Amino acid sequence: MNLRLPRLGEFGFTFLASCLIIVSVKAAAGPHDDAIKARQALMRLYDFNVGILSDMAKEKVEYDAAAASDAAANLLAAVSMKQGAIWPMGSDSETDGNRENRALPTIWTTYPKIMEPSKAMHSAAVAMDAAAGDGLQSLQGAIRDVSKSCSGCHDDYRAERK
Repeated sequence: MNLRLPRLGEFGFTFLASCLIIVSVKAAAGPHDDAIKARQALMRLYDFNVGILSDMAKEKVEYDAAAASDAAANLLAAVSMKQGAIWPMGSDSETDGNRENRALPTIWTTYPKIMEPSKAMHSAAVAMDAAAGDGLQSLQGAIRDVSKSCSGCHDDYRAERK
């Protein structure tokens, strides 16, 4: 069998060179970019599930006990994850070379104080998990502590949007 490879030509060579450049740029990304992307994804999960609960609590959408219970369980699962690997020192918004993020360096300089809002979030998620399926008033009572716990980190440890 005679296998013939096509000739690259000018377009093919340019395409191949572009792919190699993209790969080398990806390899040259910041040392903490994967961790930053992972924690941004985790925060999106928090936000998504809190949004479901908040919309029900504010009566923007009809209360649904099953959906509220699912969102609360998802929030608790996300909050319960071990997060050390996604918060390496130096992965803040002010260190050159990092992927864009809003984490302030004070996260690492105030340890263990930073753990207080994290513990508050976990406690609020546990309470929400217990309350979410027990009616609208129960959910409305629990959502306040969830929102407050989010602010506990965001107010002091997150940079303003640019």
